[in-house]
Amino acid sequence: MFREILISVDEDEIRIALLEDEALVEYIVERTREKSIMGNIYKGRVKAILPGMQASFIDIGLERNAFLYVRDVAPDFSLFQDKLDEEQSADFDAKGTLAENIYLSRNASIEDLLKTGQEIMVQIVKEPIGKKGPKVSTHISLPGRLLVLMPTMDHMGISRRITDGTERQRLRTVVEKIRPAGMGLIVRTVAEGKEEGAFRNDVEFLTSLWKKIQERGEKETAPSQIHEDLGIIYRAFRDFFTTDIDRLVIDSREEYDKGMTYLENLLPHLKSRVVFYDEPTPLFDQHGITEEIEKALRKKVRLKCGGYIIIEPTEALVTIDVNTGKYVGKKNLEDTVLQTNLEAAVEIARQLRLRDLGGIIIIDFIDMVKEKNRALVLEQLGKALKQDRSRSNILQITDLGLVEMTRKRVKQNLNMFLSHACPYCAGLGRVKSIQTVTIEILRALKILASTNHGEELIVRVHPEVAHFLLEEYYDRLETLTKNLGAEIHIKAIENFHRECCEIFSTTTQKVIYK
Repeated sequence: MFREILISVDEDEIRIALLEDEALVEYIVERTREKSIMGNIYKGRVKAILPGMQASFIDIGLERNAFLYVRDVAPDFSLFQDKLDEEQSADFDAKGTLAENIYLSRNASIEDLLKTGQEIMVQIVKEPIGKKGPKVSTHISLPGRLLVLMPTMDHMGISRRITDGTERQRLRTVVEKIRPAGMGLIVRTVAEGKEEGAFRNDVEFLTSLWKKIQERGEKETAPSQIHEDLGIIYRAFRDFFTTDIDRLVIDSREEYDKGMTYLENLLPHLKSRVVFYDEPTPLFDQHGITEEIEKALRKKVRLKCGGYIIIEPTEALVTIDVNTGKYVGKKNLEDTVLQTNLEAAVEIARQLRLRDLGGIIIIDFIDMVKEKNRALVLEQLGKALKQDRSRSNILQITDLGLVEMTRKRVKQNLNMFLSHACPYCAGLGRVKSIQTVTIEILRALKILASTNHGEELIVRVHPEVAHFLLEEYYDRLETLTKNLGAEIHIKAIENFHRECCEIFSTTTQKVIYK
């Protein structure tokens, strides 16, 4: 598989695309005026304790208070599963009082751990999503190139993506020698094969950074920002540009030079894989990325076989429906369904990564009779998700062909970031028909004819509704006019919502129906 990273830089935003065999699988964008706060560290103040939710709200100086759950305050070994993107599934070696820590995390009350007005250092672990504020944790993690330092926890972990048992043991022995007393370390996937000297450089840098953060934290008053994570381009070099990436292309000379300097100091063997793009056609247009992003905003995704999937994100979960569409197969119905489901499984995994969909996900595969075919589809989905940096958990397929799964969500999905709910339909995806709106208006006029007798009325509506009223319901309007004992005027307003209607009384000079 040929994997490459494309980085496009302009004045307003920085866009990063990850391609696998020329197919777009991940897309990250950061706008100049809307920088990511993921990983930032703040000195906050406890604003409210919520015993019923075992959580608290922390004022960190942002527009909305941050949410801090009890598990993110009390020492909890399981929290390390969520500390890092590709290392989320690291397994950990416990040191010291692990049993006590787990017991405390399960039994401690938020009221025992925090008090209103208390100052506390926290790190952003989930960005604001919709109307929800950011989620924070007191368990700080500082990612380096090879290691992640956890200064508040005394544990060590190794990425499960390093599968060789001998190498895992070697890394454990090497890193344990240089692990700072009382602190934790995660060995990242990219560390495979590295020697002790490289790890020492990472540890020295990260412990020095932590010391500076602590010193600043002591000086600053809450609420204030203590530490800001690296910009998106440096994070791409640090977190994404590993040995399994064949090429990195960037269209900014300035950022290209900075990236080469970064690699010269840390990863000189990867410099030859970096390419500066200087062509008249924009980088993303050259690779068809712009068109793919437009497709990612649509509900319907077509499959090569002729079938399609429908993706419907909601506030609580994401539903995905698989359909055969135009695909009729070659042998029999079961084979047709299987081939569609297998292709859909691969495309669903790609769309989850590309759209960054998370939370609870329900996939409605087409019903299959044979149990072995269901197993094949489930296996295909799991295989396709192996390259995903976000942790996911797939359950068994049900008798109805439904697959329940979860995927970690730490920020707004692509659709929420790039678009807003339609102001016309308010996010429903549909609007009332012209006839429905017309009947509602006639019903309102019937009531007003009896309560506002003798008042001349002006009905302001969308031009399409006005035309429909006058063409299809002219006789009804004449009857209502006689009942009212005064004129009813239909006035078309160009900029009106199609569902909008205002009935204005010339007698009172007021809108009496809206």
